[in-house]
Amino acid sequence: MHAVILAGGKGVRLRPYTTALPKPLVPIGDQHAILEIVLRQLAAAGFTRCTIAIGHLGEIIRAYVGDGSQWGMSIDYATEESPLGTMGPLLTMLDRLPEKFLVMNGDILTDLDYADVLRQHRDSDAPLTIATYARKVHIDFGVLTTDDGRVVAFTEKPSIDYRVSMGVYGLSRSTLAGYTAGLPLGFDELVLDLLKTQNPPHAYDFEGYWLDIGRPDDYDRANAEFTSRKSLLLKGA
Repeated sequence: MHAVILAGGKGVRLRPYTTALPKPLVPIGDQHAILEIVLRQLAAAGFTRCTIAIGHLGEIIRAYVGDGSQWGMSIDYATEESPLGTMGPLLTMLDRLPEKFLVMNGDILTDLDYADVLRQHRDSDAPLTIATYARKVHIDFGVLTTDDGRVVAFTEKPSIDYRVSMGVYGLSRSTLAGYTAGLPLGFDELVLDLLKTQNPPHAYDFEGYWLDIGRPDDYDRANAEFTSRKSLLLKGA
């Protein structure tokens, strides 16, 4: 089982923590970097190979992770010379990937079963499998519905439920065959292209623990919760 970790971003939203460290290496708790937790989880789930897409401060990631032997994995790297979007880096490494593989961001904390995501992707025959999570957005205002200058409905401070992408995907190499290596390709562009061709992605709905560490508030929350969540996040690792 092969995983690709996307770790080439600059982590602008997480500054100043990412001024000297790439985002996947910011520490969680007293002992672990985010990327280390992810790699330990992948190894425990049965993944034996991993390719890490690096860019900003990528040599620090390479020095920290090495060849992956400390986690019982074989790890190689793909360097992103210029920003290629979420899916663009995959186009430069397709020749070293199996037909079905896992793709994930390198800055998330979750107890998601990565192996089951890949298993369901293999079984579904879908071009792309997206791990999804329920989010509730609270609107702190009274919401009006208007029609031709008249108020026709009113809701006081409603909550809206969404399912959002967790940044974890099952992907087929053939899905990317029509795109050009070296050009940017975003996750949004890929999904919209699949919808246009009536070849929709498969949804892997998840209800466990998930935190996207993209902003200082998220990072502070991750550190505050890690001690109580450690046995959940690193079970079997």
